Amino acid sequence: MLYHASPVKGIVQLEPRISKHEIPLIYFSRKRENVLVYLSNAVEKYCRDTGFEWHEKWTKWGPYGFSKDNIQCLSEYYLDALIDTYKGVSAYIYSVEDNPAAENFEEIPDSAVMRVPADVCDVEYIPDAYEEILKAEKEGKIIIKRYGEMSDRFHAWLQETIPKEYEEGAADYRHFLKAKFPNILK
Repeated sequence: MLYHASPVKGIVQLEPRISKHEIPLIYFSRKRENVLVYLSNAVEKYCRDTGFEWHEKWTKWGPYGFSKDNIQCLSEYYLDALIDTYKGVSAYIYSVEDNPAAENFEEIPDSAVMRVPADVCDVEYIPDAYEEILKAEKEGKIIIKRYGEMSDRFHAWLQETIPKEYEEGAADYRHFLKAKFPNILK
């Protein structure tokens, strides 16, 4: 089975969209728990919540990586990031049959892409993305790295990286970064 997360209700066929790779693709994971991070986008959610007008493609915020055992590690880059991004957010996990059109996507473990439309065979409503993420953590399916537990090295990396991201980012991303990292972007 291939899984895809979306806030959009009622999808019966997933269609390729232009991605950050500038080619039309549908992104999937072969692990249901790995799509939980896509149930909400922190940048888009914050901008919408604060009334920030944006008519372009939303900047994606992907604060995750993988352990040596290919378990997804979701990191909080700022205090209460998981609550801010996911709590109370409802969305959907769409499933499609794994098939020859699904190509492995080497950049992300257990993922695949498709260049052609894919018929949805099942949909799961997620009433609260935050609760679903905590459940997956409890089951050992994902690892959460909370902000308060991050190393000094991580905080130093933030001090170095966030100003660069701000300088190079689109207006929606700068709006988000300015609010979430006020001690770094003074």
